[in-house]
Amino acid sequence: MIVAIAMTVYALIGAVFAIAFVMRGIDSVDEVARSSGIGFRLIVIPGAAALWPLLLRKWIGAKS
Repeated sequence: MIVAIAMTVYALIGAVFAIAFVMRGIDSVDEVARSSGIGFRLIVIPGAAALWPLLLRKWIGAKS
């Protein structure tokens, strides 16, 4: 039960982060993504949701 709750929380945080990252953060993390279209950004959403802790760290590091 606790594992299911933890996985749900992780997925919800990941979903919210992925949308924010694809809309704003991906441009600061990857220069090539700046000129990418909506198709690429839609493809990236599941990976960003799954790997949100790593991408959050990269996004914060890119802002500095």
